[in-house]
Amino acid sequence: MTPRKIAGGFAGLFLILALCGGLFLWQPVPTAADFRGAPVQMTALSQPVAPVADAKLRVLAQALALVEEQYVEPKTPKDLIYGAIQGAVSTLDSHSSFMNPEEYRELQIETKGKFSGIGIEITLKDRILTVVSPIEGTPAYRMGLQAGDQIVKINGAPTKNMSLTEAVKAIRGPKGSKVTLTINREGFAQPKDFAIVREIIPIRSVKARIIDGGIGYIRLANFQDQTDQDLQAYLKKMQQRLTPFKGLILDLRNDPGGLLEQAVRVTDEFLSSGLIVYTEGRSPQQNMRFYAHPGKKIEVPAPMVVIINEGSASASEIVAGALKDQKRAIVIGTKSFGKGSVQTIIPLEDGSALRLTTALFHTPSGATIQDKGIVPDEVVQEPEIPVGKSLQKVREESLSKHMRKEGLTDKPWSQPIAAAELDQDPQLKRAVEMLRNWPPKKLAQQPK
Repeated sequence: MTPRKIAGGFAGLFLILALCGGLFLWQPVPTAADFRGAPVQMTALSQPVAPVADAKLRVLAQALALVEEQYVEPKTPKDLIYGAIQGAVSTLDSHSSFMNPEEYRELQIETKGKFSGIGIEITLKDRILTVVSPIEGTPAYRMGLQAGDQIVKINGAPTKNMSLTEAVKAIRGPKGSKVTLTINREGFAQPKDFAIVREIIPIRSVKARIIDGGIGYIRLANFQDQTDQDLQAYLKKMQQRLTPFKGLILDLRNDPGGLLEQAVRVTDEFLSSGLIVYTEGRSPQQNMRFYAHPGKKIEVPAPMVVIINEGSASASEIVAGALKDQKRAIVIGTKSFGKGSVQTIIPLEDGSALRLTTALFHTPSGATIQDKGIVPDEVVQEPEIPVGKSLQKVREESLSKHMRKEGLTDKPWSQPIAAAELDQDPQLKRAVEMLRNWPPKKLAQQPK
């Protein structure tokens, strides 16, 4: 099998309800399938695993034998061995885990198409099940889930000590069925229940509009197989329509990630040279560097503004970080999520698999994204919720506009974004102001 860079965010595994899991390195097997949601790389083991010292194995074997022989309830050797592996992995970070053959098989099958879910990307943050981002237009988004929400219960069952795999299995389910998430959020006096009906959720990766004055607007919802091609198609249309092409806005808000190779290709579209991202781990095999290169691409010499928020994670952080460090774009909005660890999915001989954190990825300047995120060049807060309205109500109204084809990216791409639409989105409005008065003489708020 030829190695191919693919992904998940993590950092997740993009299961529509996705695991947020960072950059993945997946050792291929004949039934390999793309992991979605965080950057992923398929690779092969370069050297055999070192044998464990006999003395250590004897202690482990002795303990397992005692449990098998004397524990009050019978346990099979497989149960004890899998439990031992899970116990060992649990001493590592919150993103490493063990998958039994059934869990690993499900993961391979479920990442091949559209699935029933609620539309969130999740991760373990400080060992707490946390929402990275709800996907726009999905059940989770309409119900008002937010980046940073802590999921403390799933259908009444506490999530403490629950693995990401277990959480996905509990939240996922048939279309039309309901799952109740108990959410803890800053500002809540106590956790609240959100009853959410699962749906089949098609995801459209690239959306676009134009803005009077020669400015293009492109929204990336995630990074899929065709994202770079769809991006190129819109850029080509913009070049033909916008004369002169004075500026481009790349909106990465609430983009939870996607394929690593697509994050690199999207970034490469706007750079002719230079480092895009690199990873560092204990093993030389984990040390990778990805560069931009000159070649056949849609030339966009116009200045750029990138918009991010706390729902921007993984692959979208790679793009924002590279364009910022290479001085290709000004980044505005709020600090991104901060998902920059690298996981390797390694199949074991009995069909089970290990998911190990093996490296961190860094922006061209050497900054790590993990737990730090991308800090914007200018902080521009998102619009406040009107007094007397809940986030759920605001999103329901937004969905209603979307159903009537009145949302920002629901109208024809060539229909200019009106001033009234910009007034409802202060971050987008600020980006337009910057491009209309390029180069910006002064940034409104310098981050500390």
